[in-house]
Amino acid sequence: MKPTTRGTLAAVVTGVAAAAAAVGAAATPAAAAGTIPVTVPLDGVSESLDTEVPRLGMELPLLTPGAPDGPRYVEGRLLPDRALPQLPVDGALPGLDLRAPLPHAPGDRFDHAGVDAPAAGLRTLAPGLSVDAPLTAPDPRNFGLPGPKLPQAGVLAPVLQTVAGGELGTGPGL
Repeated sequence: MKPTTRGTLAAVVTGVAAAAAAVGAAATPAAAAGTIPVTVPLDGVSESLDTEVPRLGMELPLLTPGAPDGPRYVEGRLLPDRALPQLPVDGALPGLDLRAPLPHAPGDRFDHAGVDAPAAGLRTLAPGLSVDAPLTAPDPRNFGLPGPKLPQAGVLAPVLQTVAGGELGTGPGL
């Protein structure tokens, strides 16, 4: 086999392997959910103290920035609208699952108090800026020269969209 053929074959195999790895990495549950589950291991404390200890789990968000909506050219303005575009960021609010034992007064069994606040979807837009020059567009009636006008500036407000929920309760067992 010629060296150029071997090099081409190696490049193709490397590209296919990289594509397969990217597809496999995208199919993981953490990437699909937008959060990373984290459990706090307290089993050793429970065994060493011979008692019930709280159970704690969290979900940490993965923030993914999106593509900004670029400047828009508007007829009659010298500068484009949204000179500094807003940057969208998608992710999730952190989640929490906590169960703490409560001693049961009449007997030796344990009841629990729990907080369950699952991760909630989050969509944000960073603030943006829209400005216009203190000149009008070129005017053919004025020999192609722009005319003066008041400058304009505006701040595009940031956006935060989410629906958070949670549950606080007590019950038997841990």
